[in-house]
Amino acid sequence: MAGIDETLTFKPVSIAVLTVSDTRTLETDTSGQLLQDRIELAGHAVGAREIVIDDIEKVRTQVDFWIDNPDIDVVISTGGTGLTGRDITVEAVTPLFEKTIEGFSVVYHMKSFETVGLSTLQSRACAGLAKNTFIFCLPGSNGAVKDGWDKVIRDQLDSRHKPCNMVELMPRLSEV
Repeated sequence: MAGIDETLTFKPVSIAVLTVSDTRTLETDTSGQLLQDRIELAGHAVGAREIVIDDIEKVRTQVDFWIDNPDIDVVISTGGTGLTGRDITVEAVTPLFEKTIEGFSVVYHMKSFETVGLSTLQSRACAGLAKNTFIFCLPGSNGAVKDGWDKVIRDQLDSRHKPCNMVELMPRLSEV
């Protein structure tokens, strides 16, 4: 049966949090703080946290820096996944993907639909794998962060989740 097997040992991972915004500061970044709090509550470490303006090169450079860091297992961004001209996270990050995790977008939208209905169509939430690092791009609202972390990402980053989880794949990501 799917779910958390409490008889297994939890293995924490290191997660970098990126907020993509022209207007947020650490004091006003509620979605980044919400994500950090949830990551730590789940037992993981926040290995880094940054706010980067809506600029393709700056966002790509930050994510690329983290995926080159062997101490970062996962990158989660919040913001910049919408449809407006300033929403550039997807364009910045997806060229870094070696593999796209199509199922994330599908499941994210299923869960988001339960919360916001058809408005989920305005999100381009996505995920992929680059240099043995999982990358998740979430919308910038607090509700979207809750849906993405609580309903999708958290369990896949819990080593006790069965029948399978992403943490158990980490040692095998560089296989040839």
